[in-house]
Amino acid sequence: MLLNILLQTTGVDGLGFGYGLAAIGAGIAALAAGLGIGRIGGSALESIARQPEASGDIRANMILAAALVEGAAFFAMVIGLLAILTK
Repeated sequence: MLLNILLQTTGVDGLGFGYGLAAIGAGIAALAAGLGIGRIGGSALESIARQPEASGDIRANMILAAALVEGAAFFAMVIGLLAILTK
């Protein structure tokens, strides 16, 4: 069904297909970042529950890893949106 919708959006010069793929790519990047940050947070909470004395180090590493994942996702979304704007 999704392929049918993507094929219908293709215009005379085929630009509609590129717009659709760029939007899907930006959406996948946002979803993947959300899942990644959720897994980082869950693992950090589990680690703190097992070893409470290391909570400061675990929290700092969790925030750093989440920031790196969020930055990579933001970069992917910007690239997807630039693909739309440059056509």
